Amino acid sequence: MIGIQFTHDKLIQNLIKGLPEPKWSSKYHMVYILNTKKNLGIIFNTFKGVVWINYNKFLSNRPVNTHNEVVDVQWFRERKTPEGYRVCPEEYLLKLELKRYANSTVKTYVNFFEMFINHYMDRDITTLNESDIRSYLQRLIHRNVSNSYLNQTINAIKFYYETVLGMPNRFYDIERPRKEHKLPTVISKEEVIAMLNCTTNLKHKCILALLYSAGLRRSELLNLRVKDIDSKRMLVSIKGAKGNKDRVSLLSETVLEDLRLYFKEWHPKDFLFEGRKGGKYSAASVIQIVKQAAHKAGILQNVTPHTLRHSFATHLLESNVDLRQIQVLLGHGSSKTTEIYTHVATNTFKTIKNPLD
Repeated sequence: MIGIQFTHDKLIQNLIKGLPEPKWSSKYHMVYILNTKKNLGIIFNTFKGVVWINYNKFLSNRPVNTHNEVVDVQWFRERKTPEGYRVCPEEYLLKLELKRYANSTVKTYVNFFEMFINHYMDRDITTLNESDIRSYLQRLIHRNVSNSYLNQTINAIKFYYETVLGMPNRFYDIERPRKEHKLPTVISKEEVIAMLNCTTNLKHKCILALLYSAGLRRSELLNLRVKDIDSKRMLVSIKGAKGNKDRVSLLSETVLEDLRLYFKEWHPKDFLFEGRKGGKYSAASVIQIVKQAAHKAGILQNVTPHTLRHSFATHLLESNVDLRQIQVLLGHGSSKTTEIYTHVATNTFKTIKNPLD
């Protein structure tokens, strides 16, 4: 059921009478109606512009993921901290656990929130207000932190007051930095081939080739399991990717040949790429593999795993693959995200005659 608490007001009472079959609960002392998506929409439309509706109690415990990796917050509780260090409240950790945020998001939120509460060591954190947050953000700006850093700080702070404590959106007017519009770093097809040719380790070569040929994020590569390589349909299955989305991408015939040799040599049991002691391969190792290959290939640009994903999308666009198809392969929710590659694809500029020439 959807329970509705309200202050006594004749206008509100009359509007509630117009809701679908409203009933009174003597136990909870509130009006309630059947819990359906349609009824929730009716409530919103009925009271829109009349009163402010607090949906936090209704939606706060809805999990953001349903089949994500196991959330591990126990190490936050067991870690050793410096004397006098103010740790994240237990209810903060519990809410992150209940909502099943990705482990990387948990680490980010906890670290940023702990930096904030340790800045106000002598204050009760429930008494901190917008002015205190602005003052803290101003301090970060003076340190020349990135816009992304500032936004993550704001998200971590808002999560405590609005999601954990269930307060209204009290920090809605906190100014966020203007969004940066940076173009993706892309390398040429020849440079990708040079990186692969410079890599003698078969496992490392498969990692590089899959990142590029399937347009994978680093986390997606690390989460791949042996069964996710579909050699019959020539597809790579990506489960629970960013935004908790599943998708499929292309499997290269060249990569498949290397993967078969790799499988015979390394015999992975669960994850496609495993560490020496089993389990998921190290994220830091993937970065190191990419950077070493780029250095050996003589590439001057800063190449990361995501550079290979950007290059995959750009090279497809340069080969006149439809933008919608590229969007599906990358798993972008919006075509606007994919459109950024039109700014770096060479075929965008080939038809333009340079005025100097």
